[in-house]
Amino acid sequence: MNADTPAWIADQTRNLLAQRGHAWLLSGPAGLGQYALALGLVKAWLCETPDSGGACGQCGSCHAIEVRTHADLCVLMPETWMLELGWPLSEKAQADLDDKKRKPSKEIRIEAMRDAVDFSQRTSARGRGKAVLVYPAEDMNAFTANALLKTLEEPPGDVRFVLASESAHQLLPTIRSRCLVHTMVWPEPADSLAWLDAQGLDSEQAAVALKAQGGRPQAALHWAQSGQDPKHWAALHQAMARGDGQAVRDWTPQQVISAQQQLCHDLLALAVNATPRFFSAKDLRPGVPLAVLSQWGVSLQAHRRTMDHPYNPGLFIEALMAEAHTVLTQSAP
Repeated sequence: MNADTPAWIADQTRNLLAQRGHAWLLSGPAGLGQYALALGLVKAWLCETPDSGGACGQCGSCHAIEVRTHADLCVLMPETWMLELGWPLSEKAQADLDDKKRKPSKEIRIEAMRDAVDFSQRTSARGRGKAVLVYPAEDMNAFTANALLKTLEEPPGDVRFVLASESAHQLLPTIRSRCLVHTMVWPEPADSLAWLDAQGLDSEQAAVALKAQGGRPQAALHWAQSGQDPKHWAALHQAMARGDGQAVRDWTPQQVISAQQQLCHDLLALAVNATPRFFSAKDLRPGVPLAVLSQWGVSLQAHRRTMDHPYNPGLFIEALMAEAHTVLTQSAP
């Protein structure tokens, strides 16, 4: 097991390797390490000298996975994720993108799944069996999911699957039923903070990032690395109430909607005397009526469904901030 692997991922890897099964479904909210756990499993399955803790990290198989060239590993992701994480596309897909015939897909394409089905039926190149990693599994469309289902129903003898999902409820029930389901473990705050410290975050930045991301350490690291300022986060409620677009001038619509949903959640929590999850209570100003907050939550969910449409991002964010100002300046009668 790699020394940089978070302790909670290493523990789950050991536990899963001690169990038998040809297909695993790793389920949980984003930021808990589904991809890291899935990759740890396939490394151990294909490793030439594995132990109870996972892959050795030193053999030719482990090296081939690190450099994305292992002949017995098939990775299925949206092309946007493949490019971000350094996995090679098929020759045809890469040629289409190079020729600007289309943009990288945001879902797992049926052509990629057909290639994976063919891959699963071939003989293992290194003699350790084969593995198929699907992430995020909820990004399969209906055709892709059905193509995978047929292989899961009658899997070749030496191929194993790991599906990692951040929205497992969106998967076909028939796919879920053919996998052993593992619910991702939430690490203890102390373990998360220690890991974030090892990644180079100072204590204040780590604490605020972990709070802002609801206790999900890998999401917290991504949040901090995106340049978020802890003091800026603390002042976000006031900025939203003013409708201050400058406070989110470098944000995407998705980031604005996510932050507003978190703010709405915590204000609802305060309204029923519960503990805020994403913000410190001292940075929030209660008093907005429950009905108003509930309606804002419904509206934000509708915005999330349309945020990838080709709107003008600046005007979209301006509308989001105006709505937040209207909501947050209302008070109970």
